[in-house]
Amino acid sequence: MSEQDWRILLVEDHPFQLRATQYLLESYGFTQLTATDSAEAAMQQMLKASQPFDILLCDQCLPDLPGLDLIEFASQRGMIKKAILLSSLTTLELDGLEKMAGEHGLPLLGYLIKPLKQSDFRNLLTSAQL
Repeated sequence: MSEQDWRILLVEDHPFQLRATQYLLESYGFTQLTATDSAEAAMQQMLKASQPFDILLCDQCLPDLPGLDLIEFASQRGMIKKAILLSSLTTLELDGLEKMAGEHGLPLLGYLIKPLKQSDFRNLLTSAQL
């Protein structure tokens, strides 16, 4: 399966960031993209999906549930294979979240600072091994 065939679930509550990130991913060639604006909407998409999403790309600061909690929920139920946090938090805060994810055995590839940069995204994807 090539990267472009990966099923990506994007979760971002800010409408502009959601659309901009969706546009960037599509411009990178990702066509199997589902975009939602809340953790609740993401859970609904995962529950009705016939197979796990390859990548959950989610904002850490969602109003209804922190991104890391969404990753844990989805991972424990086999709804995702890997995850990436997308955030504007500080590197120190994100390093702490990444460490916490590792301690809990979550399939977090890492984090990306907003706005999404293609090179950073590609670097994380190379480690995905889906």
